[in-house]
Amino acid sequence: MTDAERAMWRLLREGFPEHHFRRQVPVRHYIADFVCHRAKLVIEVDGGQHREDVDGVRTANIEAEGYRVIRFWNNDVLGNPDGVWTLIDTALRGRHPTPTPPHRGEGL
Repeated sequence: MTDAERAMWRLLREGFPEHHFRRQVPVRHYIADFVCHRAKLVIEVDGGQHREDVDGVRTANIEAEGYRVIRFWNNDVLGNPDGVWTLIDTALRGRHPTPTPPHRGEGL
């Protein structure tokens, strides 16, 4: 796991103990970073290697399985964990957070 993925894993385990998140979970023919099956929520942590066009197809395919997908840039996970926590909490409560990360450099 990357530093950002380790930070997200810690945030999910400590910040949402009532939800059971798993990491590196197969969904269709993709491996999702983090999944809560009960909430039908997929969380992706993206670094500089991600491309919006490829991630858009991946997201659409995962959402076709009934999941909501939210994405965070590595720098947001590491630099703004409170903002990341808030968006995840919103998603887990059934409201719809911003489904994709802000453009590079904008942050949460």
